Amino acid sequence: MTAPERSLRADARRNREAVLDAASDLFARHGDNVQMDEIAARAGLGVGTLYRHFADKRALRAAIIARRFAAVTELARAAEQLDDPWTAFETLLVGYLESAQPDAAFRFAILSPEEPTWADIAAEKHAFSEIVDRVVQRAVDAGLLRPDFRPDDFILITRGAMANMSGSGDWRRYLDLQLDGIRSTAG
Repeated sequence: MTAPERSLRADARRNREAVLDAASDLFARHGDNVQMDEIAARAGLGVGTLYRHFADKRALRAAIIARRFAAVTELARAAEQLDDPWTAFETLLVGYLESAQPDAAFRFAILSPEEPTWADIAAEKHAFSEIVDRVVQRAVDAGLLRPDFRPDDFILITRGAMANMSGSGDWRRYLDLQLDGIRSTAG
């Protein structure tokens, strides 16, 4: 649960979650063409309630990303505890992508040409990024990832895989090819 969610009353938290669920579904189906009043109607709320929680669609996308980052940060913490550096890296990467697969709204927000409002979700992104940095560095230091692999490369790979999740895209094959390309041959 993010900091803004913790400070809300129970009914306000339910309304916020209803809006996020509705927006997630509608963004996944229709992209950015969805109107705020459509989201409010799907959530069973008035448009004023929606605007009390989110100023615009950009704020909604940021909240969708924040919700997913909170979930994958827990997954990242578990992966970081694994003894084998390669297993930790692969578990984190695959787990992140498996989490994103059913969440089309999250993928839309991440892959959108409009940059997400990272300032709105800085804490969630920072927590996840710190763990990714440590997991990547540990795998590089162990000689299991190519020595020039950087944490930003994790993002490149995940975005490429996400782009192959729609339609008949075979993101797992894409990921297998990427993993073959980044695994160190120095061992």
